[in-house]
Amino acid sequence: MKRVVIFLTVILACTNVFAQIKDGAQININGYGRGSVFGGGTVYDLASAFAEFSLQTSLTRGKALFVSDIRFRTGIFFNENELAFQIKELYAGYKEEKLHVLLGNQIVNWGRSDGFNPTNNITPDDYFFLSSDPADQRLSNFMLKLNYLPVPGINIEVIGIPFYKMSEYRFDLFDMGDHVRFGKKVIPQRILANGTVAVRVNLDFPAAGGSVSWFRGYDPYHGFNVTSIDWSSGQPMVTNAAAVYRKTTWGADLALPAGNWIIRAEAAYNITDNPDNEMYIPNPDLSYVGGLETNVGGFTLIAQYIGKYTLDFKPLIIPVPGESPDPGAIVQYTNEMITFENRSFNRKVFHQQEKTNHAVSFTVTRSFAYDVLNAEFTAYYNFTSNEWLLRPRLTWKISDALSACIGANYMKGGSRTLFGYSATVLNGAFLELKVSF
Repeated sequence: MKRVVIFLTVILACTNVFAQIKDGAQININGYGRGSVFGGGTVYDLASAFAEFSLQTSLTRGKALFVSDIRFRTGIFFNENELAFQIKELYAGYKEEKLHVLLGNQIVNWGRSDGFNPTNNITPDDYFFLSSDPADQRLSNFMLKLNYLPVPGINIEVIGIPFYKMSEYRFDLFDMGDHVRFGKKVIPQRILANGTVAVRVNLDFPAAGGSVSWFRGYDPYHGFNVTSIDWSSGQPMVTNAAAVYRKTTWGADLALPAGNWIIRAEAAYNITDNPDNEMYIPNPDLSYVGGLETNVGGFTLIAQYIGKYTLDFKPLIIPVPGESPDPGAIVQYTNEMITFENRSFNRKVFHQQEKTNHAVSFTVTRSFAYDVLNAEFTAYYNFTSNEWLLRPRLTWKISDALSACIGANYMKGGSRTLFGYSATVLNGAFLELKVSF
């Protein structure tokens, strides 16, 4: 109830502010209300069923700028009631022809490939927020962002993030055996020394676009560490917790039109320290994406290859039990197996099971009936892990204000693969009705 009062107070305060704005200011107020359900999976009949209201505002006066996206949501998520007040974005700034200075909660997405962006280390995601739009999973960071545009088509972007925010995984929802549980996540101390700095030089011209970037900070896409092993029951109870690591990333991307085609490429060189000493730290690697986009008969087609090359790769060696019946030797072997299993799990999270990882994705979209209907279908297959995903979606624009969306998410993987675990929770169909204003 307290969050509802806060939300209504914010709306009234904004309304009062807007009513007092003097001439010369430009104000845009929009948003939506929607109802959404996602269900049909193995574990949950309805994984989520919620209603949400979003108020999106922007205000400019002279060189001053204010932007907000404030959301109120109530519903059931994984059989738990939730009443959430979310600040999706909220920032103020200064904007002139060559210099933009923005401070507050912002969402920043880097990269030119479709859906798989190895250079995009800024924005964390809530992978278990289920809705019709994958963009809903993006989470904002509090940051200072500077954009300098020395000449048209060139943008130098500098980002400083003082406090770390990790992406949200819900592996506690999976059935990973009776002897594994997930504890409280471990995040770095909130001091400036643990902050993030990133720089990108972006070129955007009619003939081609591209960028080079540098990132130094904690990766939102984290791993897991064993925080305790409890032997009190006579069998080991392993507690895992989300654990983060610091990295440096050098990245580049390119978009090149060529007739009816657009060639896209993106790559990132990720540098980490001490991966041998800590199971939640991945090895340094080179991640890359190459794609082609074209339009045929009104269909937009996007095909991509997604790859990863792991540096200093060493296969994990399965521990061998000793012949001694000594309890100490048995405990030692069990501890070695726990380390092996958790290192294997982290390698799956980071797609470093093998020295090279190969995957492809394909997306086709088309509008029908003068854009009243929009159909989209995405498929993904990982050759290395033999995991695959299908995601169809159909959006119907019923009127200028009302739209409906229906679709499904289906993934499959072998035993003890990430998709194998995830499918029991994340597979299902979704339906959404949205009224926009």
